[in-house]
Amino acid sequence: MNQPLTPLTVITGSSRGMGAAMALQCLREGHQVIGIARHTSDELAAADTSGRLSQWQADLANASEVAQHLHDLLQGRNEPGCSALNLVNNAGVIAPLQPLELVGFNDTTQALRVGLEAAMVLTTAVLGATRHWAVPRRVLNISSGLGRRAMAGSASYCAAKAGMDHFSRAVALEQSALPNGARIVSLAPGVIATDMQVQLRGADPALFPNREDFVQLHAQGQLLSPADAAARVLAWLARPDFGAQPVADVRD
Repeated sequence: MNQPLTPLTVITGSSRGMGAAMALQCLREGHQVIGIARHTSDELAAADTSGRLSQWQADLANASEVAQHLHDLLQGRNEPGCSALNLVNNAGVIAPLQPLELVGFNDTTQALRVGLEAAMVLTTAVLGATRHWAVPRRVLNISSGLGRRAMAGSASYCAAKAGMDHFSRAVALEQSALPNGARIVSLAPGVIATDMQVQLRGADPALFPNREDFVQLHAQGQLLSPADAAARVLAWLARPDFGAQPVADVRD
């Protein structure tokens, strides 16, 4: 008897934080999961009791090679072999929290490459390789409120997230003109208890004037756990109207 088809979900930044929590939830729901991160996760490996997980170690600051590998893997399938295809562009890094004029060139380059360029080339790879697939295809870009509200001391992060929002709008227009176009959403996931929040609370207030805002969010218990945030984000991914608004906020 043939096994029932399950979704194939590709998640970047899958080794920790919300990325790891999303990968874990997808595994528990029977997805085939490709996790892409600089490091592998022992927790995910232990949870993979059915052999549905592939962990790719890669630095997404150099995403072209990863994108080509993913493109070739998907294009090489005679049939999709899955009930749906999801790409979750979750990876991101934050440059030193200080005015742009003080940030090193490499730090800015790294933040933009991981936070925006990698999402764009991986989206290119997935959509190009699967354009003739009949199954539903969805791209979920993890954005931020800081892509819609500028904040001093975090120019590259704000720029990457704003770029993610706008490239999602453009791709949504392109895909809407195709017979089985993919649906794409750039989603702000709320404020989450991650390593990035630790960086924000630990910044020098003389260089990062909004530091106290993040200290208070933590002190008042307003941070979502990675698991709770992952559940909310994946629930959005599963919505029947996913893609109706290409830029959204999970709190709406």
